[in-house]
Amino acid sequence: MDTALPIVLGFIALAIVIRLLAGGMDGDRVRTYIEQRGGRLLSSGWAPFGKGWFGEQSDRIYEVRYLDRDGNEHEATCKTSLFTGVYFTEDRIVSYGETPRRETRDDARLSVLEDENRRLREELKRTKNLDA
Repeated sequence: MDTALPIVLGFIALAIVIRLLAGGMDGDRVRTYIEQRGGRLLSSGWAPFGKGWFGEQSDRIYEVRYLDRDGNEHEATCKTSLFTGVYFTEDRIVSYGETPRRETRDDARLSVLEDENRRLREELKRTKNLDA
């Protein structure tokens, strides 16, 4: 009986270490998945009883918040494990980001013309000051 206690404690310690290592790898895996799609992970937390937990044996479940490439903020339930990759079981936009206005070719030409106009006004002003 005296030798059983250290063995049981050893197995418990080993299980905790494995779980911590798996959690660290999961976090990196989820972050990489989001960043490869142009997003940015805001937060991630283990949700052992999250949506889809019942009957799940190998995947770990996380509740994540992230920004997509358009600046929209998402809340999602994410499942992952070493062998199954990353997949979202629920993903919803909670806040829409401002869509950046894309500069058109006409906008670029207008900007160049405005700069040239400003330069010519300054030159005209200097010329008038020299004549006076």
